[in-house]
Amino acid sequence: MDNKAKKILMNTFWTSAGWKSSPAAFTGEDFDYAKSKGLMFDPVTITHDEIVLRLHELHQTITKERVAAAFLHSLSTKKVHLRSALSSWAQTSALPVHNYEQRSVVRPNYSSCGDCNFYRLMSDREFINNDLNVLNFERVKWGGIRLNWLLYCWMDLELLSKEEEFEVTAEDTAILSGMLEAIRDCADHESARMLEKRWKDVIPSSKNERDVLMEIWGYAGLLVPRDTPRKRKGGSHDFNSMAEWQGEDGYSQEAVELYFGAFL
Repeated sequence: MDNKAKKILMNTFWTSAGWKSSPAAFTGEDFDYAKSKGLMFDPVTITHDEIVLRLHELHQTITKERVAAAFLHSLSTKKVHLRSALSSWAQTSALPVHNYEQRSVVRPNYSSCGDCNFYRLMSDREFINNDLNVLNFERVKWGGIRLNWLLYCWMDLELLSKEEEFEVTAEDTAILSGMLEAIRDCADHESARMLEKRWKDVIPSSKNERDVLMEIWGYAGLLVPRDTPRKRKGGSHDFNSMAEWQGEDGYSQEAVELYFGAFL
């Protein structure tokens, strides 16, 4: 990743005090430079149906092994922008080619598109002059935020498709093993927040990055609440996919083997 382009992207949305109230206009020499390096983009207009078709094409070339390698490579290198491809791939790998109106939905929890709603993907019929820059900023700074947005999944996999191959080292697999051990060590009643604190000693990261890591694993099916009684009241408002998870749920051994079996 080009460091100058990354700095331009960061400075567009962020200061030492947090989010900028009014991001800089997407014009000028700096924007053109970041755009030339593939980190910033002109406003995009695209339909739901076009995104679904493009996702289908991307899945013909991007394998689960590639997204798993990207995720693992990110652990020791702190290249957090490579992590969410795991959840973007997982959430869209079984998504059928469909039209927005093809399947009706009685209760649209995520989308009025029945197929997207079934796969818990936030989507609209069309996206007009949408800003991909803020989505990529979140991806580069924390590893992604709007992980179950159809628009984000598409952008995420498009950008991954332009990356070189990833080296997975012994340090990466050791971190993964430590993450899994920390999950096994959780008491039955412990929440996602307690797991985040356990991961603090396992992976070099900030609290926000660890929160995103858990959300990625939640959306990818690695950390999923089981059909067992909850041992604590309510869920966690800090999370989406991980809101109801508790220590007793552990992790999915099947999903771990599916994605990481070749590396463990």
